[in-house]
Amino acid sequence: MRILVSNDDGFHAEGIQVLAKELRKIADVVIVAPDRNRSAASSSLTLVEPLRPRHLDSGDYCVNGTPADCVHLALNGFLSGQVDLVVSGINAGCNMGDDTIYSGTLAAALEGRHLGLPAIAVSLDGRLHYETAARVVCDLIPKLHPQLLNKREVININVPDLPYEELKGIKVCHLGYRTSAAEVIKQKDPRGEHIYWIGPSGLPEYDGEGTDFHAVKNGYVAITPIQADLTAHQSIAALQAWLESE
Repeated sequence: MRILVSNDDGFHAEGIQVLAKELRKIADVVIVAPDRNRSAASSSLTLVEPLRPRHLDSGDYCVNGTPADCVHLALNGFLSGQVDLVVSGINAGCNMGDDTIYSGTLAAALEGRHLGLPAIAVSLDGRLHYETAARVVCDLIPKLHPQLLNKREVININVPDLPYEELKGIKVCHLGYRTSAAEVIKQKDPRGEHIYWIGPSGLPEYDGEGTDFHAVKNGYVAITPIQADLTAHQSIAALQAWLESE
């Protein structure tokens, strides 16, 4: 098996290097990752400037693009037909609830699935026990099979920041959601010009039992099937009735 590994924290991030090291115990691995941190890039593609992949002595690639760029370029370009599975991560911080809309980690997995390959996104709810998340992924990969998910669905994994031995188990969950994000942070640069920082994510608002937030908070690995279809299917009939009532 050959695994394409990418992320949004950048090629040199600890998470992706720990993940690749662990995956290389069970498979052939090639990293194709952004050359710098591209967190919250979502599924954006670079369309107005060229991409320049650097082929490193290790055999891996560093790209001046987004996570989706990296996977798209690899699977449609220099690794076309040579990859069996896409794994994105390990993200420094969780990707649960509304995070999934912005996540470049999840976007890399979705790009892989869009291009026909099974894909996994994995995030750690912290920045300490990356080895735990890597071991969880290696435990799950042998259990994957083609009928596990529908077309255009990926597996989103969130792992508590705990030693592997302290994990309570694995739960299949649905997404929770957060409160509105904090306000932007206004500052001045050394020249007196106003600058702004995007504030931190909002706190969990819906984090009851069955959600990814609840599982991770209570020491369980959360696994959520994610699909690219954003249609609110449950509202189609109501919208149709509304139009017909006018």
